[in-house]
Amino acid sequence: MKRSQKRLSRPLYESLPWAYTACGLAALTGSYLLPSRLVSLFLGLLGLVGLLGGIVVLLRRRDFRELRANYADPAQPFEDKKE
Repeated sequence: MKRSQKRLSRPLYESLPWAYTACGLAALTGSYLLPSRLVSLFLGLLGLVGLLGGIVVLLRRRDFRELRANYADPAQPFEDKKE
């Protein structure tokens, strides 16, 4: 089966974790300012998930790039090197 070639542009792809984090912070701020408890709780949980998701994606990308930079062949980082 052939893989689809549809991909996001690099600037958009790189900015997604920051967008998740910003939306999460906005939702948390909004939940603090809303008078309704139920809506505030829902928005707060949604904001927490967005904030944590953005941070996790940022850290995972950083670790992957660091790991990839430590190997001679970045395409296959976990193969044993034969000398």
